[in-house]
Amino acid sequence: MPRATGTFTIDSWDPQPYDEAEGATLSRVHITKTFGGDLTGTSTTDIITAISRIETSAAYVGFERFTGTAHGRKGTFVLHHTATGHAGESALSWTILPDSGTGELLGIRGDGQIVNDDGAHSFHLDYELG
Repeated sequence: MPRATGTFTIDSWDPQPYDEAEGATLSRVHITKTFGGDLTGTSTTDIITAISRIETSAAYVGFERFTGTAHGRKGTFVLHHTATGHAGESALSWTILPDSGTGELLGIRGDGQIVNDDGAHSFHLDYELG
């Protein structure tokens, strides 16, 4: 199974809080990114975040449409994000939405992880083409 590795930059981060009740703030966030490495391209992401009154306790879920190349194969696919964080520890994973691939990425499936090292983002994505 091929492994794509690389980095991405967050080009825009547009949070829209919609529930700021006691205990946690819930927000919708629209994000754009640029990828480098084995995945080369751009993406748009929409996530729902929950941030507790202790800022290091947070979680998000969302979907991201990647447009570009994976190891030189051109197309698009959708990633499903799941993340939690507490007391400086975090787990950020993503899964390719089955049957969301287009172009030369038709049939792509797999999963991986994101690493956020003080704002420097890297990733790995293990995938196969069906």
